[in-house]
Amino acid sequence: MWTAACVVLHYTIGLGLALLLNQKIRGRTFYRLVLVLPWAVPTFVTVFGWRFMLADAGIINTALDSLGLPSPAWLEDAFWQRFAAIMVNTWCGVPFMMISLLGGLQSIDASLYEAAEMDGANAWQRFRNVTLPGLRSVSSTVVLLGIIWTFNQFAIIFLLFGNTAPDAQILVTWSYQLGFGQQPREFAESAAYGMLLLAILVVFTSFYRRWLNRDEQQLAN
Repeated sequence: MWTAACVVLHYTIGLGLALLLNQKIRGRTFYRLVLVLPWAVPTFVTVFGWRFMLADAGIINTALDSLGLPSPAWLEDAFWQRFAAIMVNTWCGVPFMMISLLGGLQSIDASLYEAAEMDGANAWQRFRNVTLPGLRSVSSTVVLLGIIWTFNQFAIIFLLFGNTAPDAQILVTWSYQLGFGQQPREFAESAAYGMLLLAILVVFTSFYRRWLNRDEQQLAN
């Protein structure tokens, strides 16, 4: 759920921002620089900033209180811990998707859009029949990278919650917990989880690339 939710949000929001920045709008360069900042800032700085804002007396709960809305225990309650982790990871991952997909959009031949428009295609039809196929190779790569990156995302979970979120653990943080976060330390079990992580990613990547290649061959035929 963690990986699926994060990658879907990364791709959807990143694609939306890329489509927006691909338009001829005023201040486009400035917006690009601003939107890429979460990716440029070191992860630990970003996470500590979010941890400060998500604290019980942080700026987010203060704003919610001023609006008369309930203030979630972002860093204590199990449900809100998961929500906060996904939110922070999305914040960190969207700029990469946006920049990658923007490059893919700019590589699509403009004459394809002109031909589709002359054939009477509306905006949705141009997006479905020109934009998405044109982004296929870029999308397959960034989605794979996003899955690997999110699956191994140790820093956000650990720096945001430390050892206080047993319900928000993922395999990589649990592996660390076994080897270094408890007494007695279970180095063998921690190493086993590390090997399991590697095996899962290798198998998934192999099947993913095989599925993409088969799909491309079907399209070519």
